Amino acid sequence: MNSKIILGIDPGTNIMGYGLIIVEDKKISLLDFGEINMSKIKDHSLKLDKVYKSIIEIIELHKPDEIAIEAPFFGKNVQSMLKLGRAQGVAMAAGISRQIPIKEYSPKKIKMAITGNGNSSKEQVAKMLQSILKFKELPKKLDSTDGLAAAVCHFYNENNVVGSEKYSGWNSFLKSNPDRLKN
Repeated sequence: MNSKIILGIDPGTNIMGYGLIIVEDKKISLLDFGEINMSKIKDHSLKLDKVYKSIIEIIELHKPDEIAIEAPFFGKNVQSMLKLGRAQGVAMAAGISRQIPIKEYSPKKIKMAITGNGNSSKEQVAKMLQSILKFKELPKKLDSTDGLAAAVCHFYNENNVVGSEKYSGWNSFLKSNPDRLKN
């Protein structure tokens, strides 16, 4: 059986979300997801230290084969953007230190891969992931499902699931994919 583990990361300086999926014979299932909470840490460099050590801990526990990470998007606050970029860089450095390949995805690309709409809300993404991966409860904070979304997006992109065929609408999609219809 061919299998691999993908770690998805949603970088943050207060809460960093992560999710892991296992891919077996081109089918995905949930391995783990959660968040690293740094909101009580005041010093930015200590937050970065927590990010690095936490990602290393997750890597050592689950042994992912690949990492998918959400790219920071440009916001109005440049300082926030810089801090977010540093958190992303530190998370990437943790993966690089263990020779794990890393792929970066824009928030729009991740949302598009999961819901078909690049402007979906966090709630829409979380509910779609709940349907795909069959977990019972949505978490209170959706940073963990954002990390999970990065992993699932990576799987879809690596397996050419997203965008490999063009459909004229739902009817043509369902005609080409009868196995995707749930009764």
